Amino acid sequence: MENFEPISDSAGVEAGNNSAQTQIFRQNTDTNKKQLLIYFIPVIGVLPSLWTLYYRQGSREQLKVSRLSITLTFTWLLAYLLLATGAATSDFLALRLLILNSFLTSGYFLVSIWLIFRLSRGQSSRLPGLSKFADRVLGKYLS
Repeated sequence: MENFEPISDSAGVEAGNNSAQTQIFRQNTDTNKKQLLIYFIPVIGVLPSLWTLYYRQGSREQLKVSRLSITLTFTWLLAYLLLATGAATSDFLALRLLILNSFLTSGYFLVSIWLIFRLSRGQSSRLPGLSKFADRVLGKYLS
């Protein structure tokens, strides 16, 4: 159990020194933070997010970050495919749709990197509108 370390109980006695008392464990926050950062890696981070939600492993915060990561990635993928299909089928709008597609992809990568920086500084990983949508839709089916 390398992710857990003993802490002292309410009486101030170090857990682990007295075998009669139950041990109180606290999850190592550095490992938890690294795990949350992995979920926001663009495109690749959706795989550990899907794993976490499918097997219902992890803390409440990990599940919320996983839902947000999946929603963000699949929203980008759907919009990307729709814009690419529109560009392939239209002669007049092809260049405009491809430019819009590149802006969308750049925005997805920038938002993902921004969320990684926010998590590394200990700030919230919520996005207005998208986090609520992810909790409502994916929370109903995957958690």
